[in-house]
Amino acid sequence: MDLATAHDGLRPLMFSIAYRMLGSVAEAEDVVQDAFLRMHRSTQESDEIDNLDAYATTVTTRIAIDTLRSARHRREQYVGPWLPEPILVSDEDPAHRLELDETVSTAFLVLLESLTPVERAVFVLREVLGYDYDDIAPIVDKSATNCRQIFTRARKRIADGTPRFDPSRERRDQLASQFVAALSASDISGLERLLADDVVFVADGGGRAPAIQRPMLGAVAVTRFLLGLMRQGERFGVRLELSHANGQPAMLTRGADGALLGVIALDVDGGRIVRMHNVLNPDKLGHLGEVGDLFALLAER
Repeated sequence: MDLATAHDGLRPLMFSIAYRMLGSVAEAEDVVQDAFLRMHRSTQESDEIDNLDAYATTVTTRIAIDTLRSARHRREQYVGPWLPEPILVSDEDPAHRLELDETVSTAFLVLLESLTPVERAVFVLREVLGYDYDDIAPIVDKSATNCRQIFTRARKRIADGTPRFDPSRERRDQLASQFVAALSASDISGLERLLADDVVFVADGGGRAPAIQRPMLGAVAVTRFLLGLMRQGERFGVRLELSHANGQPAMLTRGADGALLGVIALDVDGGRIVRMHNVLNPDKLGHLGEVGDLFALLAER
């Protein structure tokens, strides 16, 4: 099969690698486009490639490693906490319809940020795609033994931050519905029952939207903060909409005109919400449709 014929079939594979490596839809799409260009040039210069999937994986991973290395400096200069760009179940791009397992959850992608680019590549190739170490080694320019060691270290680091008691999707959705109902009803005790005592609320405005600059900790503090936001939002006609982001329950914040203002992903461990990741930076929401301007909304009021 030639590259042109295989394009649509390869793109979801390549995007799934690039997105898990970078946590950015825009950057992942750029990596995929660049990878296709390089693959096209290679096929023009040599015979047809025997295994396009393997070749696409190699090219995509190497470009993603280079991209992540250059992105690290930008993320160090980022205003406030950095969070990955959300992918919703309503996303119409076929390449964005990833296998929505725990390896694309917002919380998991945040954990992957603790890994070096090569560690992240080895982990994704082994954990997500099930590649053998002998196959991973030439992709990242390491020995198979070294790749095994890298994966073991990476998995241990990631395991320290993953949920201990991962509930079913039905249970997660039930908790999310209860949470939105309690929030809409200003039910303080109900909210505190649904939040873990050490719940963490993180917001990513990137300097492009109003957002807290440091994570907020604790059920009492987070409850009071969210209720304050709800009271303020009601004056602006803001509404909450239940959805799924990266395979997990999420709340979409929409303005009175329906424009998207934010995506709050809910991370559940056992029977409580342990983390809330609120993406407000409009640059990270543009691929999801019309995006509102929170600064302008606040200024008008």
